[in-house]
Amino acid sequence: MVMFALKEKVLVQNNTNTILAAMATIRASQFVSTSAHINCRGTSTTLVPLPQIGFRNQFAVTHHGLRCLNKVDMLKMRGNVNAITSKATRTKGSTVDVASCKESSVIRCTGGMMKLVFVGAEVSPWSKTGGLGDVLGGLPPAMAANGHRVMTVSPRYDQYSDAWDTSVLIDIKVGDRVETVRFFHCYKQGVDRVFVDHPLFLEKVWGKTGSKIYGPRAGEDYKDNQIRFSLLCQAALEAPRVLNLNSSSNHFSGPYGDEDVLFICNDWHTALLPCYLKTMYKSKGIYTNAKVAFCIHNISYQGRFPFSEFSLLNLPDEFRGSFDFVDGNLKPVKGRKINWMKAGILESDQVLTVSPYYAQELVSGMAKGVELDNIIRKTGITGIVNGMDVEEWNPAADKYISIRYNAATVMDAKPLLKEALQAEVGLPVDRNIPVIGFIGRLEEQKGLDILSTAIPKFIQENVQIIVLGTGKKSMEKQLEQLEIKYPEKARGIAKFNVHLAHMIIAGADYMLIPSRFEPCGLIQLHAMRYGTVPIVASTGGLVDTVKEGSTGFQMGDFNVDCDAVDPADVNAVATSIKRALKTHGTPALTQMIKTCMAQDLSWKGPAKKWEEVLLSMRSGGGSKPGLGGIRGGEETAAPLPLPLAKEMVATA
Repeated sequence: MVMFALKEKVLVQNNTNTILAAMATIRASQFVSTSAHINCRGTSTTLVPLPQIGFRNQFAVTHHGLRCLNKVDMLKMRGNVNAITSKATRTKGSTVDVASCKESSVIRCTGGMMKLVFVGAEVSPWSKTGGLGDVLGGLPPAMAANGHRVMTVSPRYDQYSDAWDTSVLIDIKVGDRVETVRFFHCYKQGVDRVFVDHPLFLEKVWGKTGSKIYGPRAGEDYKDNQIRFSLLCQAALEAPRVLNLNSSSNHFSGPYGDEDVLFICNDWHTALLPCYLKTMYKSKGIYTNAKVAFCIHNISYQGRFPFSEFSLLNLPDEFRGSFDFVDGNLKPVKGRKINWMKAGILESDQVLTVSPYYAQELVSGMAKGVELDNIIRKTGITGIVNGMDVEEWNPAADKYISIRYNAATVMDAKPLLKEALQAEVGLPVDRNIPVIGFIGRLEEQKGLDILSTAIPKFIQENVQIIVLGTGKKSMEKQLEQLEIKYPEKARGIAKFNVHLAHMIIAGADYMLIPSRFEPCGLIQLHAMRYGTVPIVASTGGLVDTVKEGSTGFQMGDFNVDCDAVDPADVNAVATSIKRALKTHGTPALTQMIKTCMAQDLSWKGPAKKWEEVLLSMRSGGGSKPGLGGIRGGEETAAPLPLPLAKEMVATA
């Protein structure tokens, strides 16, 4: 159970003597507080008569200087309407109309407003290794724009210059020890960005946010990842209760509280949250009507660990059935394991993923469902395609390209941008040569090994190819050989280079995405935004977002086995590229470019679909603990005679 050790701070707002928040149940007539709560408008030290607050239960506390420690917090503020911390009333009904429900510049919603807490191991631009970070960077502001109160909670991996120390401390039990964490905060684009500060995050990753979040190097995990992400889940459950947050716009103020909160958990790193919610809070009358949505961004990473380590999670035995898992793989141990993602799926109230077609793939069988297909068929799943950041990726305002353009000027700008790109990487400069780009992580999922095998089959064409990415060292070395093998035709750059990525997106004619599997994909969205036509494998979100002959070229479904390169996939890449090259310089390609750029690829549409799903969750009582239902480890995936793709069972 989380044990509080809070530096108490009380906000006095304007000339009122109303308590906006109290973060611990305290039996005392008076308590001098020196502020542990956030207040964007400044704070003061105040003598507060605590009996004004109505508590659900009261417990004696032990004071340690300015901190107080209480083992069981049953705080329930009952103040009158004028004293509630959120200054917002909750009524069920239609979607919020922010413009019509302002009063004294504070939102008082007539219905539909939700308190949303997104929890994830990454949040762009502060931390990012892939699409997960982009979703937590882009979706929350879009939800806030729809009138909801929105928070994100993620680790503080680095010294973020725009996030400041709240001075709020809490003690959390992880494994067999108690750790103290503190919260940092900033408010941007209508979203409370909360960062969990602890050496398990900062000391491991500092300065390497883009590459060391889950392990010291690609393909290797930190040994204590279960402790790290248990810490994150528990801290995320406390953040809405202990942080007194005021938006700069005055639309919302005070703690989010523990009523009507909806947590959106993302991937295996946050799968313990619904379990802790049930056993630590709901069983004690806290968060009684809170709900959890669990979003799968990549089912290949499930958090599989030895079954003997279940005790590290500090969960009751009734949850064992939700974690129990047996497969045919040898990682991390042979045989019986615990599976975090399985538990997250079973213990949450709603399961989502990042595209409709990927949702279909997850229930299609063991190969694409990576042995959780039977579990997902039990719970059901909803797919909503991702949006993209249309401000960062905007050809009309991109600071990284020499010529800015829009749909009206694209055909004049792209030949010049192609020449600039060719010169930048040292290829022969010729606007009449089609250029194909590839940007992605260098790993089997992204299909670089398929591409490398396919290059000899199409490189004799009038074409140049530029590949940019970082990842596995063996693939980086393979990438660097491209220039040696094809000095006039190909370049491979194994570096993290934002400037060059933008130049490739703008200057290439085609963007190649040969992924074995792709839950949603982001590169194809960036490419279409810039009028660069994607050539994609027919998987996941690539099917939902790229339409054959209209906005790109489909290569067909690839083999998901990452241990070998399927000759059929190699042929599909080569023939599809040749087919695309035939359109270069034709009216057909011009029309595809214009169709690509005419799309709305922002988060606006996806946010409305998310809103519909989340609003529908507010009714119903939620799932019970141990929804996995089978005790003693009997609920398992069918063992396989041979391992599935080894890279598809990584824990990070």
